[in-house]
Amino acid sequence: MADPVRRIGPDQRVPADPTPGMVREQAVDAEGLWSGYVTTEPHMTSGWHHHGDHETSIYVVDGAIRMEFGTDGGQVVEAGPGDFLHVPAHVVHREGNPGEAASHLVVTRSGHGPVTVNGDAP
Repeated sequence: MADPVRRIGPDQRVPADPTPGMVREQAVDAEGLWSGYVTTEPHMTSGWHHHGDHETSIYVVDGAIRMEFGTDGGQVVEAGPGDFLHVPAHVVHREGNPGEAASHLVVTRSGHGPVTVNGDAP
C-alpha cells in the first residue's frame, strides 16, 4: 500500500527555515515538495533570499504582500487575498507586508536542495 493520506493540523506544523521578518511553518516535506504556512507581521519586510532550485507558489489567504525582486529590488508585485504569486527558482527577492494586519500565506515549493538561501540584495 502507498503511504496513507495524512491530515496536518495547525498544531502539527513545525518551525521552518527562518528568514528575518517572517515566520515559516512547515506542513509537508516530501521528495521534491515542500508546503507550509507563512505569517508576516504588519509593516515588516523579510530579508533578501531565494529558494535555490525550487519553483514557489504563494497563495495569499489574508493580508497583503509586496514582493521586491530584480536589480536592486527595483521590480515590485503586490498581491492580496485570493491572489497567487509564482516565484521562479533562483530569483532573489524579499517579501513585505504593507498592511495594518498580519499577512498569512500558503506556500508550496517544488524542487530539490536547500529550500531557502538567505543572502544579499540582487
